[in-house]
Amino acid sequence: MAAGLRAVRRWGLVAAPPSLAFTRSAFVVKKANNAQPNWLRVGLAFGTSAALWALLIKQHNEDVTEYERRKARAHKCKQCS
Repeated sequence: MAAGLRAVRRWGLVAAPPSLAFTRSAFVVKKANNAQPNWLRVGLAFGTSAALWALLIKQHNEDVTEYERRKARAHKCKQCS
């Protein structure tokens, strides 16, 4: 079996991994231009962040209101009445 593997390697029948010189990247990296920021992306990032915070605060206030409502309804002891 080992002799067979040596023969396959010697005759080049095994696919060799491609060298880095012949590969291409799917992504192109370019240097960021900090002198001219992309204001559309900046606005979308800050706008999304503000919208998520507003949604979080709104949901928190609704949860606190529901908690207070349930706490007031559940408290029915004879001593307090």
